[in-house]
Amino acid sequence: MAAPRKSAGALDSGQPLQPPLAIAIVGPEEVPGIAELARGIERLLTDRGHTVSVRLAVRTAWEPESPDATPENIAQKADLVIVLGGDGSILRTARWMGYRQTPVLGVNLGRLGFLADFSPAEIEGAIAEVMEGRFRLVEHMMFETEVIRDDQVVAADLGLNETSLLAGPPFAMIEIELFVDGELATVYRGDGLIISTPVGSTAYNLSAGGPIVRKSLEAFIFTPLNPHTLTNRTVIDAASREYCLVIPAPNEGSACVVDGRLLTLLQPGDQIRVALAKPRFHLIETSQHGYYSTLRDKLAWGGGLNRPAAPSLPESSS
Repeated sequence: MAAPRKSAGALDSGQPLQPPLAIAIVGPEEVPGIAELARGIERLLTDRGHTVSVRLAVRTAWEPESPDATPENIAQKADLVIVLGGDGSILRTARWMGYRQTPVLGVNLGRLGFLADFSPAEIEGAIAEVMEGRFRLVEHMMFETEVIRDDQVVAADLGLNETSLLAGPPFAMIEIELFVDGELATVYRGDGLIISTPVGSTAYNLSAGGPIVRKSLEAFIFTPLNPHTLTNRTVIDAASREYCLVIPAPNEGSACVVDGRLLTLLQPGDQIRVALAKPRFHLIETSQHGYYSTLRDKLAWGGGLNRPAAPSLPESSS
């Protein structure tokens, strides 16, 4: 897509983005106050000479196969997508855009919001910085998950956060074999396994006790769920390798879940392949928020104490 690349070029040159840009505003319509917020942002952008399309719809409408889905994808045709909602809304939008990703500016109407970084009160300032060329366009890896049964791909999906292999009912412990580049690496015994990207490291992976990994890195994070063996710990490895997982004896309800969405129930002998995908998710950041400032704010690092501003460095005498 030529249009998003033009936006990235403006970042490199530090030059303001010249109207008219095609901008899409999307979000879940059931969130209170979202329609009013969308209209305000639309007026702000149209007053600057940009072309704006708005789509507020129920959460199920972002699934391509949903009966609520519409054939037109305004996000794929835009130079910039403003996502209203939370991290879940951004995940649904990324899935909706599929293999034609457009840069995203996230406005947080939920709780934590690691991806949806800006509050509604900050959006006017964030838009001003973006239009003046004062932003960073940060690329994040995406991944593909395939479930192979009898040498046939029976389910596949594009994801941003994680693939989870869950034991499910009757909730007995399962074994998961991990192969890396065709070599057996380890066997996990427990309630399941999370295969996360750095973007997803602050989501399900963090809740399961996994590490926080800088979002711009390209790696997979393997975090076992309630492992039966104390030596089973999180492993981080390069995203360029080939990963295959096998559950020899899954439970009746064992499942493969991608970004919180059920991909398929698993059967004995299924192979789950997770690999780096070609498209990249593009997230816009401005000077309002840095990587560690976001972590401090969202995770209340330092106990949420109000500390005095750090002293400035003395000027050089040379």
